[in-house]
Amino acid sequence: MKITILGGGNMGGAMAKGLASGTIFLPQNITVVDTCEVKLEEFRKLGINAVLGNYDSLVDADIVLFALKPWLIKATAEEVGDRLTKDGQIVISIAAGITLNELESWLPSNKVVYRVIPNTAIAVKQSMTFIASNNSTADKDQLLLNIFGELGKALVVEEKLFSAVTALSSCGIAYAFRYIRAAMEGGVEMGIFPDQAKEIVAQTLRGAIELLEANNSHPEQEIDKVTTPGGITIKGLNEMEHAGFTSAVIKGLKASNIG
Repeated sequence: MKITILGGGNMGGAMAKGLASGTIFLPQNITVVDTCEVKLEEFRKLGINAVLGNYDSLVDADIVLFALKPWLIKATAEEVGDRLTKDGQIVISIAAGITLNELESWLPSNKVVYRVIPNTAIAVKQSMTFIASNNSTADKDQLLLNIFGELGKALVVEEKLFSAVTALSSCGIAYAFRYIRAAMEGGVEMGIFPDQAKEIVAQTLRGAIELLEANNSHPEQEIDKVTTPGGITIKGLNEMEHAGFTSAVIKGLKASNIG
């Protein structure tokens, strides 16, 4: 299979590098089109076909991925539309706020069009990626799940949920970092060096995630295993709740859900 990625920025570049080390695409069958020659050299070192403003690869690409800023999508789609001629070609956009109906109106009418929302952890192949389409098929959905499954985890959802899942995952990764920072600061106040505090908190979160996935449990079940009657954990949890911990998280997520 061949894929052309339009845009070699943070997201497009991370996808190209991640897929080049995966099993679905050979590096030489990945093309990155960008306007920065220096940036393209990074991809060429990995065996990726990186070109400067050249759209010829679109003709043979099985998948075309728009990894551009939202305000560039319409003009670029209209510019390259006459090159999107391959039968069965899939077109993907990762641009926030550009709807499937808009994408379909800017592209040739025979294309299967997807919106995909990853998060920044795609850079380490740990993204939570969401996929939606108006006119897909089960086999194409599975193909996209396989592709983005190499870059973390992927889930097909209805487009109407994109704002909510973006708040939970794309914005949510920032909220997770803010908890890590807060826990580190608490550790420092208790006498732990910052680097040690970061290591402790990161591993604690990693362990919590592994427990949830291994046991397929609800978080409250795992909390119950730690909160002995009259113990220090329940005291700490209650203090956090008195300060509005759960309410603050929910309010923050709802504030980010602007759909």
